[in-house]
Formats: sequence, C-alpha cells, structure tokens
Amino acid sequence: MQIIEVDTPALEEAFIQVAVTIYAKDPIWVRPWDHDIKEVFDPQKNKKFRHGSCIRWILKDEEGNLIGRVAAFINKRTASDNKTGGLGFFECINDQKAANLLMDTSKNWLQNQGMEAMDGPINFGDRDKWWGLLVDGFIHPTYGMNFNPPYYQQLFENYGFRNYFEQYVYRYMVSQAVPEKFGAKADRLSKDPRYRFDYLQKKDLDLYATYFHEVYNAAWGGHVGFKPMALEQAKKVLKTIKPIMDPKLIWFGFYDDKPISFFVMLPELNQVVSKLNGQFGWWQKLKFIYLLKFTKTVNKMYGVIFGVIPEFKGKGVVGGIIKAAEKVIQPMNKYQEMQMNWIGSFNPKMIGIVESLNTEKVKTLVTYRYLFDRNAPFVPHPTI
Repeated sequence: MQIIEVDTPALEEAFIQVAVTIYAKDPIWVRPWDHDIKEVFDPQKNKKFRHGSCIRWILKDEEGNLIGRVAAFINKRTASDNKTGGLGFFECINDQKAANLLMDTSKNWLQNQGMEAMDGPINFGDRDKWWGLLVDGFIHPTYGMNFNPPYYQQLFENYGFRNYFEQYVYRYMVSQAVPEKFGAKADRLSKDPRYRFDYLQKKDLDLYATYFHEVYNAAWGGHVGFKPMALEQAKKVLKTIKPIMDPKLIWFGFYDDKPISFFVMLPELNQVVSKLNGQFGWWQKLKFIYLLKFTKTVNKMYGVIFGVIPEFKGKGVVGGIIKAAEKVIQPMNKYQEMQMNWIGSFNPKMIGIVESLNTEKVKTLVTYRYLFDRNAPFVPHPTI
C-alpha cells in the first residue's frame, strides 16, 4: 500500500474521488458538494487556519487503486490545554491494515506537532458539520452530517479509539400536535401580552441578527469554554444562510419586545444536493434554486440551533415558540418531518426536552478519542 500526501490539485481531486469509490454501490449515501469539502482545506475559506494547521493523505493499493483517505489537523486554540488533535474525512475499504495505516499516519503527524491524543472523526472547523462516526441509524444523511458504512465502527474500535461522547439525531413529525406538557405552558404564555413569537422577516435581516446575537451570547454565556459571538459574526451567519432559508422556519421569542429565545430550522438541502453529483456550477446552481424554491422536492427540515436566555428557562418559552411555529408550518403542507441534530450525550437537559416532544431517536454518532499513551487514564466528556 502507498500513502500519499495531498499537495496538488490532482491529488485533491483524488481525495474527493475516494469517497465516490467507497460509496459507489450505496443507495443511501449523498455525495456532498465537492466545494464544501475543498473549502475545509482552503486557508482562504476556513478561518481555523488562523490558529491551526492540517494535512491530508490518500491511500492506494498495490495496483494503484484508491482505497482510503484521511485528514489530520490541529486547532491551537482548543488543543493548548488537552493537547488533542483531530482526525477526519476518513474513508476506507473494509480492511483493518489499510485503516491502521491511515490512522497511524495521522497519529505520527500529530505526535510530531506535540499532541498527545486525537479525536475522530471530526471536522477542521465547527461541530455543526462533518462530526462523529455514524453507528446507528443508517438512513438518509442530513446536509453536512457524516455518513459511513457500519464497518467503520469496527475499524475505529479495533485501532483503539474509545467513545468520548455521542451525538443523537431525533425525528419530529410535523403533523403531530405539541405534547400537552408544552401546549399548556404555551397557552398560558399566549394570554400574557408581554410574550410574542414571530418568524424572521428577510427585509429586516440585520435586526434579526442583533436578536440572534443577544440570545446566543446570553443562552450559552455560562458554559465552560464559551466564546461570545460578535454582532458582525451574527450578521454573517444570517447572510450566509439567506439564499437557502425559509423565513417561516426561523423563529424568535420576545418578552416586552426584547428577544429571549430563537429556534433556527433550515430546509433539508441534501434532498436537492443528492441530485447534483457533487457539482455546483452555473447549471447546478439554477437546478438547485429551482428544486429548492419551486418544487416539492424538499419535504424535510432540520433544527440547527435553539436557545433561551437563562431567566426565561422553565417558563414555557420552549412550548410557546414550538406552538407558534406549528400554527404556521403545518398549514403550509410542505414539510413532513424535522430532524433535531447534534444533541450531545453530555447534555441530559436538552435530551430530556427533545424526548418530551414525542420525538424518535433515529441516529447515533460517536466522537472517539485515542490516547497516544495507552496507559494514560481515559476520561469521557464531562456532563454539562
């Protein structure tokens, strides 16, 4: 076997092609947009390069056939305390020796950078994309989420990776009524004129960015390692999703006209991406917009982020915002289900809220950790 560092445009294309080869006969896999993958490794597009570095390899067999790929990376801001790097974008045939070579190569590079452990499979970026190994629920992948064959779990665990934490995906059927527990609280809020819930208005995007900015920083301000979001960053987030957003899926809660909560949902783009074969040229862009905006191709949505400022937790705001959204989304007769992504096993409070909505857990992904010193104590992710 031959492992080759990706350092030319041709090898970058080979890196993309590995996945196409691995999933050639898989009817469920959705080929991501090529540019989505390439941008992760582009210093001009990925801000993580400001404080980190990465490297990629492809793996060929004796005949020169593509049989695997992997990337290793370091985010110096998050690696400084626990000296943990990352392994991601792993693809491999069902061969433990091939997998071990990819993982050993990543490990050796990370060790030379001063790391003492590696997490994987993760992203050289934020957790909202390409994070975790799918171990249960091998169904249609949501946009930006990892999908892999079931045998990958054995490849990782045989190598020595251990479960650091899990991420769950829950399915909520739009046609069902909001459970009484939430409905009753929502009804009480509806009788108080100080509360109101509205969906985003595109013409006032900057205004809603300020709402998002205020709630986000207040809702997560007490978490360990939290870094406040700047207002300009919030504006950039909404501007980025503007072309694909359905404003009626993005909701805000207010008390005395001050923002206290938000619930951001987006159309499930993979229902369209699946028809574009990884390409996004001018023709694919036209086709994408047509399928997204003018057909019934997309009948699913996914929850991106939910937040309530601390002083309003437990007061029925969750039920209020869901009930308000239900009254608008159900009559649209467009979306059949919502997937609530990225519910961490370390966050039992959020798990409790989601499960009380009569949801069904449909996917489990695992973020693994491998300690280079096999005698060092393994500590799972702390509960928040």
